[in-house]
Amino acid sequence: MTTHVPETALQLRSVITKDATLELSLARVAVPAPKPDEVVVRVEGSPINPSDLGLLLGPADMRTLKGEGTKENPRVTAQVPQSAMQGLAARLGESMPVGNEGAGVVVRAGDSPEAQALTGKLVAMIGGAMYAQYRVIRASDCMPLPDGTKPAEGASCFVNPLTALGMVETMRREGHSALVHTAAASNLGQMLLRICRNDAVPLVNIVRNAQQAELLRKQGAKHVCDSSSSAFMDALIEALKDTRATLAFDAIGGGKLASQILTGMETAATANAKTFSRYGSSVHKQVYIYGGLDTGPTELTRGYGMVWGLGGWLLTPFLQKIGVEGRQKLQARVVAELTTTFASHYTRTISLRQALEPAVVTDYNRKATGEKYLINPALD
Repeated sequence: MTTHVPETALQLRSVITKDATLELSLARVAVPAPKPDEVVVRVEGSPINPSDLGLLLGPADMRTLKGEGTKENPRVTAQVPQSAMQGLAARLGESMPVGNEGAGVVVRAGDSPEAQALTGKLVAMIGGAMYAQYRVIRASDCMPLPDGTKPAEGASCFVNPLTALGMVETMRREGHSALVHTAAASNLGQMLLRICRNDAVPLVNIVRNAQQAELLRKQGAKHVCDSSSSAFMDALIEALKDTRATLAFDAIGGGKLASQILTGMETAATANAKTFSRYGSSVHKQVYIYGGLDTGPTELTRGYGMVWGLGGWLLTPFLQKIGVEGRQKLQARVVAELTTTFASHYTRTISLRQALEPAVVTDYNRKATGEKYLINPALD
């Protein structure tokens, strides 16, 4: 392939210094020749997911955000609270690339047949460091996209689709029959709603306001519970009675919501009990926290018997658990339903330099429902 590949290219980097300052900047890094099993991809789309923000901005106080540098070489800084510094010792002073996933065109390939087969193709990728003009990556971490696919359509092929599918697969593997999902009006939540509707999986959607509830109802959601409503617990218990959901995935993390879900599950499980047990029902109730929209403590008020669990859930360990064959099966479904079930919609497409404008940083850090930003490094 004759496409020109420069020796160096721009890459967005995040560093937290020992003096408690977050700094975002653009570094010019080498674009090495690919090894036999690698390819060089010109990145043309990479989403800003909540998981990306965790590395990009960390615990920095966005109220202290300010722009520095020049238009050609922008730099953004913000102060990190001293209370958060102890947990950051391992990354202090380390300039870190960001961006979990993306899509682009393979412009150079290593000598292996697997790498050569991707030459000139539009591929989706996962593996970090995607906020860059070029990404050298193993061919096995690329997924060829169908002809006619646009980079923006393939940029979010991995994190949200595989997370949503992973939730349903976890439900089946652990013997549950229905799901509860929080922050359910998110891009991922709407994706999960479509999966559950297609697969006939009962789903309880928990949202944070009436507008989000209406959004999901218009998309066909049967059970939508607004956590800001005074009738939230009553509505949640009724939905849990109807669906018999005993597994929840919680994107909020902090606060009382996980406890409320467990309590609701226990109330639903004992609604028709003939005898009283001081140990509660024998039905196992499980909540997995997979996000941290609320960074405060997770508050548990024990009112749900003795058969329950609260743990963490992450996509990468789940994919490792199901193995190569299981992962390929899920990926094949994503490709087949890329523009329907797994479609992602973006509020705005920005360049690498625009991603370092303070006003833009503030916008994409809001994590507002229905707002998702896409970085296209090719714009630089």
